[in-house]
Amino acid sequence: MRPRPARLDRLPQQYFTALLARVAAAAAIEGEPLVDLGRGNPEVGPPDHVVARLAETAREQRSHGYPPFGGMPELKEALADRYRSLYGVELDPATEIAVIPGTKTALVELAVVLAELGSRVLLPDPGYPDYPSGVALAAAQLDALRLDENAGWAPRWDEAPRDDVAAVYLNYPSNPCAVAAPPGVFADAVRFAAETGAAIVHDFAYGDLVFDGRHPESFLATENAKDHGVEMFSMSKTYGMAGWRLGFVVGHPEIVARINLLQDHARAGIFVPVQEAGIAALTGPQDSVATRRDAYERRRDRVLEALAGTRVPTPVCEGTFYVWIKLPEDVSLQSLLEVHRVAIAPGEGFGATGEGWGRLSLAVTDEQLERGLERLVRAFA
Repeated sequence: MRPRPARLDRLPQQYFTALLARVAAAAAIEGEPLVDLGRGNPEVGPPDHVVARLAETAREQRSHGYPPFGGMPELKEALADRYRSLYGVELDPATEIAVIPGTKTALVELAVVLAELGSRVLLPDPGYPDYPSGVALAAAQLDALRLDENAGWAPRWDEAPRDDVAAVYLNYPSNPCAVAAPPGVFADAVRFAAETGAAIVHDFAYGDLVFDGRHPESFLATENAKDHGVEMFSMSKTYGMAGWRLGFVVGHPEIVARINLLQDHARAGIFVPVQEAGIAALTGPQDSVATRRDAYERRRDRVLEALAGTRVPTPVCEGTFYVWIKLPEDVSLQSLLEVHRVAIAPGEGFGATGEGWGRLSLAVTDEQLERGLERLVRAFA
C-alpha cells in the first residue's frame, strides 16, 4: 500500500480525544472518584415535543428515502424566522441558508471552500481546538489571531497579517473565554474583511446562552456583515441536540452556494426526522431555551460565589456553559487531576494565549458541580 496522503499527517492531534484519555487515566488511579468538569457536552437533551416529532416522523415511510440534498425548505424558513424575530437579521431561505450535519462539519467545509493551498486562515487564540483541522485539510497556512485579555478578549487586529488572508474565524460568545462579543468587534471584523478580501466565519454555537440580561447578538446584524461572511448556527447548545448533528451556515450567498456544492458531492442530505425535529425545535415553545440558559447562569453564579474567597481572580463568564479561570501560579492542571481529583480543561489546549488558564464546564449536574467546587476551593485556598 502507498503511504497515506500528506493531508492526514497535517491534522493536529485531536484535542478532546487526548483530554479524555488523560482524564480516564487519572480516574483509573486508586483514590476518591474523580470529578470531571472539563467536558462541554450538554447534560440535558431537547424538549419532549422535539423528541416526539422525531419519533413520529421516523414511523412514516416517506422518511426513509433520500432527503432533499440541500435541506428541507421548511427547515430553512424556520431558521430564517428565528433570525428575523430574535436577531434582527433578514435571510433568504433559498440562497442564504445551508443545512449541515452539525457545525463541526462546517468548520472543515468552510476552510475547504474558502482557502487555497498556502493561503492564510486566521484563528482565534484562545479558540476552539478543532478549528485547525479544516485549515490542515485545506492545506492552508494557520495564523493565530490573538485575543486580548485586557480588552475583553477582543482580537488584536493590529497584529494580524493582511496579505493573502482567505478567512478569519471568530466565536462569540467565546469558547473557551466565555465572553460575549466586546463592543465594536464585529464592526472591526467587517472593516478588516473589506480591506483584505478575507471572509469572516462567525461561530455562533453559544449565541443564545448569554447572561446578566444580555440579548443574543448575531454577527450578521452588523452593517454590511452579510457582504463579507457567514455565521454558523448550531442546534446543539440552544436545544440540547448535540448528538443529532444538525446545524446551519447562513449569510453570504456565494459562500452558502459553495457549501451546498461541496455537500452535493460529499453526502446525500440529513435524515428527514432529524430535520422535522429541527423544525419543531425552532417553531415550537421556546421556554426550554430560557430554562437551559437560566440553569447555566445559576451555576455560573455558584462558581463565582465559591471561588470569591480564594486566590483566583474573578473568573470570566458572560455566556456559554463555561467559566474561564486564571490559575494561581503554583497550581497546575495536572496537580488538580492527581492531587485534588478534579478535571478542568487546560487553557493551553486552546492556544498559546490560554496558558495559565483553565476552562470549567457548567454542563454538569448541580451535585457534580458542588463536588468539584469543594475540591477547587481547597486547591485555590
